Amino acid sequence: MSDHGAPEYATAAGNDYAEHDGTYNFFTKMTFVSTVALCAFMMAFAIGGVNGHWGLFTFGTLATLVCTAIAMASETGKRGLMLGLLGLMVVLLILTS
Repeated sequence: MSDHGAPEYATAAGNDYAEHDGTYNFFTKMTFVSTVALCAFMMAFAIGGVNGHWGLFTFGTLATLVCTAIAMASETGKRGLMLGLLGLMVVLLILTS
């Protein structure tokens, strides 16, 4: 029978761990940023559509677009910036209700 020993990944041909790690980091960054941006957009629409504050809706939408662009352009995803935006939108939604 053939030998079924453990494969040696560090020396296997075609195994590019650095590329895999980069793809995984980009995927997690994009998933986090897009999820938070979607939540912020939904809160902006609730502020404008339900509560009738269209000026704050415009501010929230523009702030979401700017923060999303900054987060996607950064190396780490700027999690603090995106969570701060989400917190601001929650406060605005509460204050306008």
